[in-house]
Amino acid sequence: MLSRIMAHSEPALASATAESASTAYFAAMETFGASYLQTRLYRRPSATLTSASHWAAGGFITRLAPADWPGSPAFDYVCFECNPLLGAIRENRTRYRFSDFAAHDDRAFGSYWDALSEAGINEAHCATSYGPDRTIASLHLGFAHREFTPEQSRAIHMAGLVLTERLMEFAAPANDLPPLTRRERDCLAFVADGHTDVEVADLLGISEPTVRFHLNNARRKLGAVNRAQAVARFAIRGLM
Repeated sequence: MLSRIMAHSEPALASATAESASTAYFAAMETFGASYLQTRLYRRPSATLTSASHWAAGGFITRLAPADWPGSPAFDYVCFECNPLLGAIRENRTRYRFSDFAAHDDRAFGSYWDALSEAGINEAHCATSYGPDRTIASLHLGFAHREFTPEQSRAIHMAGLVLTERLMEFAAPANDLPPLTRRERDCLAFVADGHTDVEVADLLGISEPTVRFHLNNARRKLGAVNRAQAVARFAIRGLM
């Protein structure tokens, strides 16, 4: 799994600009059937988070979509009238799907999905990185289909987080971080490969609480809000 994630991430990591990193990531994700991309790098509004304040924060890097989609009534509807994805920002989510906040079988979101379908989006995987001074880098990757295996979803999300961490670096180069211990590196590497805490404990011959201790220490040192972001920062700094 780890090698697959990094294989999808490498073109973005090698890119010299935020725009080229975004398009390189999209090209890699076309193997999964990706049909839409939006990337942003902006500051979380200090005022109340609303659809309007979220949009006004700007920072749009790349949008790959049908030419008549931006500014259309359907586009305005999902951006301003019905934007359930604000919940992901309020919760500091780093990985989610559109359907996590707008269930396909919920009639309340029927118009939402009808509007998205005009851009060929029937599901989207999202990745978000949170940095200092309320900086946020985000990715929305749309698909015309809804069915993904758990392995596919994890690869898409984790490669997406590597991209958003790369976008963060374009805003401000990463500061030097406290070095990780060998155990912290080992635990993160196994988590990146999709292992549970119990499995990591068995592989390393330590207790499950000790695994959690090392992972939490690594997360704090890397300045990440959760393990997924810690793994992405671990990867992008070449620490694997």
